[in-house]
Amino acid sequence: MDKQNIYLHLIINYLSHPETNLGRMAQLATEKIRENDLFKTFLTNHAGEAIDKTVSRLETEISPKISCTDCGNCCKSLMVNITRPEADAAAAHLGMSSADFDTRFVEKSEDGPLMIMNAIPCHFLENNACSIYEHRFAGCREFPALHLPEVNKRLFTIFMHYDRCPIIFNVMESLKVEMGFDASTMQCNL
Repeated sequence: MDKQNIYLHLIINYLSHPETNLGRMAQLATEKIRENDLFKTFLTNHAGEAIDKTVSRLETEISPKISCTDCGNCCKSLMVNITRPEADAAAAHLGMSSADFDTRFVEKSEDGPLMIMNAIPCHFLENNACSIYEHRFAGCREFPALHLPEVNKRLFTIFMHYDRCPIIFNVMESLKVEMGFDASTMQCNL
């Protein structure tokens, strides 16, 4: 099988059978540290708009094949920033005062408006689903944020979640294949 057919096979595999085993993803992430560092460098040297378009398409193709409620790993492992209006809306939804909500669920910075949820896993994770889903915070709504522009300016954050989120993992692996990335040569076959 020639290199182009291998790439095509790998793309089809990631799109049709995405990796969802968190243990396997963690193992692969460890094995691919150097490769991923090279890939980040590789991406920063390519047109951002084209990468954004490709990543957005890959996310659209891969996301429906991954059940976030089967995983729930983001809610089990991330600290979520929230705003005052988000906290107030969640408090109202829960029938609590803002002060009670803050005391129970929020950590605040002493010198500014920064607020984060005060526990991992998230207080609102129940059976791998968000119990306040319609009132969830912007950070939760946007995650894994692959639809947002300027992917190649957010690579540190994206790869920080590479072993945590099956969507990110599979999109990045598919992107490597689609761009013909070869860590041994740092070449693109487009």
